[in-house]
Amino acid sequence: MENLLVHFFQKKGVRRTLIFVLVALILYLLRSMMDLILLTFIFTYLMNRLEKIVTNRVPLNRRFTVLVLYIVIVGALIFGIVKYLPILINEITQLVMQLSDFYTKPQQNQILNTIVKTIQEKRIIDYMQQGVSILLNYFTSISKVSLQVLLSIILSLFFLLEKDRIVRFTKQFKTSKLSAFYDEIAYFGIKFVSTFGKVIEAQFIIALVNSLLSTIGLWILGFPQLLGLAIMIFALGLIPVAGVIISLVPLCVIAYSIGGGIKVLYVVILIAIVHAVETYLLNPKLMSSKVNLPVFYTFLILIFCEHFFGVWGLILGIPIVVFFLDVLEVTDHSPKPKRKR
Repeated sequence: MENLLVHFFQKKGVRRTLIFVLVALILYLLRSMMDLILLTFIFTYLMNRLEKIVTNRVPLNRRFTVLVLYIVIVGALIFGIVKYLPILINEITQLVMQLSDFYTKPQQNQILNTIVKTIQEKRIIDYMQQGVSILLNYFTSISKVSLQVLLSIILSLFFLLEKDRIVRFTKQFKTSKLSAFYDEIAYFGIKFVSTFGKVIEAQFIIALVNSLLSTIGLWILGFPQLLGLAIMIFALGLIPVAGVIISLVPLCVIAYSIGGGIKVLYVVILIAIVHAVETYLLNPKLMSSKVNLPVFYTFLILIFCEHFFGVWGLILGIPIVVFFLDVLEVTDHSPKPKRKR
């Protein structure tokens, strides 16, 4: 009986499952630090990709490149916060007042009055107020968020500066008494980077392009508060598929308040064009080898992840599910070898 148990736990599948459950348990116990862990991983992955892009084009020392990139990006962040944060706060305040005026004042269009009345009856405004209170809580705890971002940047900087040394040191566990544990962690780590990391990178690029295209279009249409709108569109663009559609609601409200129905039509056309660019140009190039989920499953994942994990669930739900699918070998994201003719 003892030999059967030993043989059972020595099976690769059983050992892998047990180690995965153990890692999940450890992460659950560290859930209070999850923001720091996720931000550190995201910063490290994106900066590592940026460093590789630069060094592939310009033959520079890797550590020097990392330092220069961090100095440039952190400097740009500080400059942007000092110069544009007051402008951004003012524009967001004006956007909130504009949306509030639309909601509280009766409209000349009977259809819009019916929609507003329905919103009131369905208590949707309560959910909006809850969202505003959450945002206020984030602003009041800005010192905590800033500290986490600062620590994440510092940790990612030290990791990239000593990446080679860290890799050499970590490989020593392969020949230690924890070799079985090391092999499985390495397996999950490779899977995690090749799915979760690449999907996050693709989402970031798509959100950036969508924000740029949408802001240019809104500028042509004569929209005010472009900086606040650009930040909103970028943040919503981090949500796969649904982000562009969600951003349509406040944009249509603002469009109606500044230009009536014709402006709303222009905004719908603009968002349709941006969505088409994302669907037919960006997604095939950036996401085709990483995400192959039907739209129904995508929305289902977003709904459940938002319910259980909040804002992080909207942004990270799809990458996490793709990682699990890859581990379970439901989908294979590794490049297929070409057959020789």
